[in-house]
Amino acid sequence: MADRSPSEIARETFKQLSLKKLAPTPENYQTLYHEVAGTLPPAHFPFDRLRQISAALPAKNPGQQKQCGLLESAISQRSWEGVQNALVGYAGFGMVAPTVSDSGLTPLAASPHSNPALTPEFMEQIARLIDNALPALGTDDDRFLEQARELLAFIRQPVPDLPRTKTMLANFSHRLSFTAEDQAEIKIVLLQLLHLVFTNIGELCIDDQWLKGQIDALMEASTPPLSLRRLDDVQRRLVDVIAKQAEAKTRAHEAQTQMRELLVAFVDRLSLMGESSGVYQVRIEECARQIEQVTSIEELAPVLQTALSATRSMALDTQNSRDQLQFMREKTEQAEAEISKLHLELDRVSAQARHDPLTGALNRRGLDEAIQREISRASRKGTPLCLALLDIDNFKKLNDDLGHEAGDAALTHLADVTRVSMRPQDTLARFGGEEFVIVLPDTGLELGVGALTRLQRELTKKFFLRDNQKVLITFSAGVAQLAAGESGVDCIKRADQAMYLAKRSGKNRVLAG
Repeated sequence: MADRSPSEIARETFKQLSLKKLAPTPENYQTLYHEVAGTLPPAHFPFDRLRQISAALPAKNPGQQKQCGLLESAISQRSWEGVQNALVGYAGFGMVAPTVSDSGLTPLAASPHSNPALTPEFMEQIARLIDNALPALGTDDDRFLEQARELLAFIRQPVPDLPRTKTMLANFSHRLSFTAEDQAEIKIVLLQLLHLVFTNIGELCIDDQWLKGQIDALMEASTPPLSLRRLDDVQRRLVDVIAKQAEAKTRAHEAQTQMRELLVAFVDRLSLMGESSGVYQVRIEECARQIEQVTSIEELAPVLQTALSATRSMALDTQNSRDQLQFMREKTEQAEAEISKLHLELDRVSAQARHDPLTGALNRRGLDEAIQREISRASRKGTPLCLALLDIDNFKKLNDDLGHEAGDAALTHLADVTRVSMRPQDTLARFGGEEFVIVLPDTGLELGVGALTRLQRELTKKFFLRDNQKVLITFSAGVAQLAAGESGVDCIKRADQAMYLAKRSGKNRVLAG
């Protein structure tokens, strides 16, 4: 019998069910299967009785509901251990625990110390959770804040009453759900209003490309999911731009004032030219009448002298007016060029205040501020911080073989792949040339090395294309974890040393510094 395959045993089992005219239930099939196979059947598992018990258990709170579900699953899997764990867990959510006394079974009320999970430390964790959640829920609902203070004071008692704790937590949770919904709705409406303001400003300034760029940046920064780092970066960039704009506005005002003065002078000169032309015309007409009356050459000479004198005076005035108008034209063109230069300067400052114009990553100035911000945060919260320095392998050869435009495109490709692979809280900066720095908050050294290794794998999947040719870009990197009291500059130096060691070790490597 031991040599028969499971499929043969199964066929014989079905045959025996038919011959013995037994109902094809799982229990009958299991009994006959072990009989045909010559093996011992498992101990009887009382499905029906256990399911009756499970159905009779009250499920008055989420904890009890969860444990009832686990009990049903354990019964279906014939797991006595699962049944035991589900019932023990159920007991921790408000059941009365029986205890044996001299007079028989007597109910004993559960207390926080009857369940190891409800220790004073656990209750304090709940209190801290409430404390940390309150600032995000605003201060508009006085009743909610009062209820929160009462709950915190109660659960921080040495031995809080469990049933009353449960009731207070349930009431607080119910009111919390409404408060959280209100705050979420307020946030959504505020963002909608903010977007409406930005959109209207953009519509009013269609021809102002610089201002439109600022509006686009604000729209992007205020689009969920919001990030404090994104908002902080835009805020810092706009502060620079606003300062530069104030300076440019003053210079533009001066240029426009100069243009107005030139236009006034132009109008005055035209008026003088008109007056001069009128005087000249009168004098020429007088000369013409005198010429008609002369009877000899001697009488004609003084008249011609007068006409020539008037003509020379008119020519001189015309020459002076032309020179002054030419001068005013040149000054006007200079003023226009100055205004155009100011607009271009605003565009450049807006785009490059803290970002590298080629890759869109932070520049050195933006990196310094980001590192300082993360160092302060890591020090305040006691969390690890890693800085990674990576350098593209064989970048000079890529430039020589494919040209500098291809080199620039390769840098942009690396930055794009890195941004996709990074977490939202990570920061990418161009350190110089083909070197980049990645700031990795809340990251230990081992995890930092792993993150750069994953980035290397992503680059092998996303080839850089140049003239329909696939080019594999690799990099060598060093990762250093910030030590206590260490500056960002010193940490980057350690990462730099590890990166050069990775270069000497064969490239396309990530080493810890």
